[in-house]
Amino acid sequence: MPEAIKILRDKLPNIDVMISSQYSPLLADGLSKGKIDAAFLRREKGVPDLAFRLLVKEPLVVVLPNDHRLAALKAISPQNLVGETFVTVSDTAPVLRGVIDNYLKRSGIKITPAHEADHVTMGMSLIASTRGVGLLPAYALNFLPSSITSRPLKGDAPTVELVLGYKKSNKSPILKFLLSSLDELVTRVSKKSH
Repeated sequence: MPEAIKILRDKLPNIDVMISSQYSPLLADGLSKGKIDAAFLRREKGVPDLAFRLLVKEPLVVVLPNDHRLAALKAISPQNLVGETFVTVSDTAPVLRGVIDNYLKRSGIKITPAHEADHVTMGMSLIASTRGVGLLPAYALNFLPSSITSRPLKGDAPTVELVLGYKKSNKSPILKFLLSSLDELVTRVSKKSH
């Protein structure tokens, strides 16, 4: 988001940008109703009036307490998660929840989540307080408290897309400018994530 705001402010210094933090389904609804011109969100299903432009595919990582026994590993396999207190995301993030559930199923393991978190900070708190483990997108590493660490998944880690969403019929000149600047935005996001 900082990269998108910089692009807009550099080219349109008098622009008024309002930032709202919402779950992806709520952002998609706001886009559909014309209340929001553009949003960074997950690619939601069932909204044919919206268009999505890929920004980045984020790998999922294992998040766990620093002193957890699995933290000694360089990378963690899905089989290592069996028997652990597993914290997952709630249905407030249906796309991410689907990616996690499909990954576990595809890996051939059965894990029943002990807890569900509505947002990243709640997930971190649950992981710290229950000494559990969870799978989150790599962006969550920006929010890790000192008591929590992460490890990559062994093998081909699942990814979740971050997209720029907008209503197809929206003719806003600012949206048009933002879409035309998308390549620059994707480049900035990619450099920052590596």
